[in-house]
Amino acid sequence: MRAAGAVGLVLGSLWAASVWLPAQPTSAPVIVVETSKGTFAFETYPAEAPKTVMHVVELVTRGFYDGQRFHRAVPGFVIQWGDPQSRDESKEGLWGRGPAAASGTPVGSAELSKRRIHTKGAVALAHQGDPALADSQLYVTLAKRDELNGKYAVFGHVIDGLDVPERIQRGDVILRMYVKE
Repeated sequence: MRAAGAVGLVLGSLWAASVWLPAQPTSAPVIVVETSKGTFAFETYPAEAPKTVMHVVELVTRGFYDGQRFHRAVPGFVIQWGDPQSRDESKEGLWGRGPAAASGTPVGSAELSKRRIHTKGAVALAHQGDPALADSQLYVTLAKRDELNGKYAVFGHVIDGLDVPERIQRGDVILRMYVKE
């Protein structure tokens, strides 16, 4: 009788733990970017940049990037997006600039990694001088860019559709972004 009671207590505790404890992610979020030029997807690195990944996933989930335009596209260098002003073509001269060019909630932490570097297809968070103040502007490197290492938080890498970022031009539209299930 005591053994059965102990087993019930352990099973009950396991059940309670599974109900009340927050679930740990079994894999890193993959973010899909549907654009007017095609679709690409990138994996994220929550072990190296947990606050950055959480911040970007939250912005994606609430539709922050949907309908924005790429405000920077430099062949052989980067494509960049994440400025809500880019939805308005009359504000093109302001795209990517000033305090309105972000979500208004910086990550608050400089999650720079020596392990995750700027190879072709790296996804990182742009900033205006202080990595802790990086917010919503993301970029994808179109080539290996060693000069960016240690200055920007690389939090992901393109895993599907790597040819799409190479075709992006300034003003191309992000139809939607979502976290792949």
